[in-house]
Amino acid sequence: MSETQTKLDKLASGAGPWLSVSAAAPELHTAAVVADRFDRLTWRDTYEQSAALRELAEELAERDNHAADQSADGTGDSTVSPMTDLLTDAFLAAYKVAPRVRERTEMDPSRLVNHQAITALLAAPEFAGLRRETAGDPYAAAMAVLAQAGTLRRILERSQEAGEQAERARKAKQDAEDAASAVVEALRQAADAADEDGTVPDPASDAVRQAIEDAKAAEATEQRAAQGVAQFLAAAAPGIRAGARDAAAKAADAVREEAALMRAWGVGPGELERMPFDRRAQLAERLRTGRLAQWAELIGRFRQMADGERAHKVENATGELVGVTLGNDLSRVIPSELANLGLPELRAVFAVRYAAGELMLYDSQGEQTTGRGAVIACVDTSHSMYEAGPGGITREAWAKACALALLDQARHAGRDFVGILFSAPGKIQVCRFPAGEPAGIDRVVDFAETFLGGGTSYQTPLSAAGELLEREFNDASRMRGDIVIITDDDCGVSEEWLRGWNDAKHRLGFRVFGVVIGAPRAAAADSVLEALCDNLRSVEDLTDVHAAADLFRVI
Repeated sequence: MSETQTKLDKLASGAGPWLSVSAAAPELHTAAVVADRFDRLTWRDTYEQSAALRELAEELAERDNHAADQSADGTGDSTVSPMTDLLTDAFLAAYKVAPRVRERTEMDPSRLVNHQAITALLAAPEFAGLRRETAGDPYAAAMAVLAQAGTLRRILERSQEAGEQAERARKAKQDAEDAASAVVEALRQAADAADEDGTVPDPASDAVRQAIEDAKAAEATEQRAAQGVAQFLAAAAPGIRAGARDAAAKAADAVREEAALMRAWGVGPGELERMPFDRRAQLAERLRTGRLAQWAELIGRFRQMADGERAHKVENATGELVGVTLGNDLSRVIPSELANLGLPELRAVFAVRYAAGELMLYDSQGEQTTGRGAVIACVDTSHSMYEAGPGGITREAWAKACALALLDQARHAGRDFVGILFSAPGKIQVCRFPAGEPAGIDRVVDFAETFLGGGTSYQTPLSAAGELLEREFNDASRMRGDIVIITDDDCGVSEEWLRGWNDAKHRLGFRVFGVVIGAPRAAAADSVLEALCDNLRSVEDLTDVHAAADLFRVI
């Protein structure tokens, strides 16, 4: 045997590092968030229902140079584009109650930017707050994705750059695996050519050595490509983290604003859950862009105030609460006095003050009993109601907010509600909300957004209100309705009409409350409303939702 002759075992020893490379590699994933079949089904259904999500996906697809398949099935298949996987991951991160992100080593290199972005998103404090609104709610989770559109675009750009790096790494890895397979094949051929003592002919041994050299070179190239991906991700990390926090904050703001908008208009969570996806999106858009969109916060505060006043409502108390007095009428004791009963050491003091008639009571004036007939809100929609008062709030916005709170009041008490929008003589619109029927958010918004314009006439709306209460009395024998007229103007009524009005009030037992907007109390007292109403008040500060709070304690 010559010195150039080589033993098979020596060749096998040199080829050892590559003999196991060709073993099956672990499965790599393109989806960062672990999802089951039901999660993917929820995403697919939401995607199909949301035109906005599809439009965003199409826009991102145009930017995505690596999109092999633009379907949004969220299956994590390697043929699905990075864009699709990114949208799916962003949705599931917001939707799942306890989202779990895969380990980085489990990810396909082309999706490492996605993985980095979703990891940063879930780590952002703002996202934790967002998930309190979106977990388990597909619509809210989709909203969160849409609110993050700008950040998703930037991440996709980085993903494309990373994709190029990852493609080089993938090709280098494949070349390294092919080189390792070539080493195995060359060694097999050398073994076939070896003689009985294991000596391998020169051509076969040279082939093994060359295969080993090629494998070393391929392995070095693979390592450089992997380092390139790692360096790119490290450089991109600060920007991705900052973008994730910004996206989470924007998404949280968008979701909370819409939730607050729905609450302000009285749309409860149960009603929203039953509402089809696109219908809910259309409603949100209508509420965001309608006539009273900028006054949603005022409407919400009004309704909250009315709800609070209902909690402190004193049945059978006398009309308008005007202050505090002393006495021993337990039905009118203010809450701070009742709180003394909760402290054993103050109960004796309460008893002494009760015996002496020195308990602090709500002081009130007006009618003795709350109504049982319909609640009717007559809302002035003449041109002057479009004027803004303190805080930039229009008189119309304040009046409509008050009327919507009265609608809640009526429904809480099981009473019919009628909204009468009025302006010039003969110009009215009547919106009925029977107690036994759902109000319907569309009808509520129609009522709130209608604005007639023109001058002002009291006789037209009040006559219509009187006729409604007359009809209610004849049909259902219900009396003691309540009429609230909200206006910023003063106009005359004929003596004949006033006599008929007073006769109707006496016969049907209804009460009339007047609210004059944007006028001093003295001016309101001198208006014709003083003769028409049992209870009249003025509101100058339109930022104050409590200016008419007593209405909700006596109606």
